[in-house]
Amino acid sequence: MPRFDLSPAELAEYLPEVSEPADFDAFWQSTIAEARAAGGEVVVTAAESPFHTVDVFDVTFPGFAGDPVKAWLIVPRGIEGPLPAVVEYIGYGGGRGVIGEKLGWASAGYAHFVMDTRGQGSAWGTGGATADPHGSGAAFPGYMTRGIDDPESYYYRRVYTDAVRAIDAVRTLPGIDPARVSVAGASQGGGIAIAAAGLSDGLVAALPEVPFLCHFERAIGFTDRDPYNEVVRYLSVHRGAEQRVFETLSYFDGANLAKRATAATLFSVALMDFTCPPSTVYAAFNHYQGADKQIEVYPYNDHEGGQAVQFLRQAAFLAARV
Repeated sequence: MPRFDLSPAELAEYLPEVSEPADFDAFWQSTIAEARAAGGEVVVTAAESPFHTVDVFDVTFPGFAGDPVKAWLIVPRGIEGPLPAVVEYIGYGGGRGVIGEKLGWASAGYAHFVMDTRGQGSAWGTGGATADPHGSGAAFPGYMTRGIDDPESYYYRRVYTDAVRAIDAVRTLPGIDPARVSVAGASQGGGIAIAAAGLSDGLVAALPEVPFLCHFERAIGFTDRDPYNEVVRYLSVHRGAEQRVFETLSYFDGANLAKRATAATLFSVALMDFTCPPSTVYAAFNHYQGADKQIEVYPYNDHEGGQAVQFLRQAAFLAARV
């Protein structure tokens, strides 16, 4: 596919004005406070696995409204703690999967916490195990328009809150250093990682790969790929709803959340990415407030980005900071 977005030089300087509601911070402060006040326990159960170099635990922790959210905890066997931890969020439509799918971070000496995404896990991979018990109004099939009439009911309010509560949960676990927690994820997971970095204090690093959920005003209608195109199809039916829809989305825009993030960060972007256009990634990266920030650029890749190459670069980046 040909390059279709701004030139590399223009992308490096791209710092768009992104709509931000006046009560943005108050909205998120009250949302997170309510979730924490809902209480709930973190339950950790040893899981049987065929692996000899790691131990795997099935975790349930309280997320939005205290709802139970599933995760895997994978730790290197035989290494004395407390360990640094990486909390990973999953791409659109996927779930935490089955035991053993993700061994890289534990093999590198980290506690790896893989958060399930509520209501997802049935589009690819090996499934999820977390329901989303909250309903919504009319929506296009998918997740992008669920509850989009109001930021209070929007689907990603619950997901972003789960992401913050996952960090809270990890910091309570024995054998983990609460001062050395990082977040990571690709695509949707990358967007969630940016949100978690913007809404949580004291993280070591954020590692978003080809992140989704950034600069909605540009992405929607600029690319014809899902998931952004779900909003286009919703608006094609709900004519005249643009102002309300984009106002809701502004509370969840990675560019706005990046303005609140101060942890060291390593982004990645692919210049032939038609799913998450490069300019939308740079909108979040260039607004990111942390002084220690880098971006890996893959000029000839689509949404697959750097894959294993990026993991090696992330591992080197993180090792230098923990």
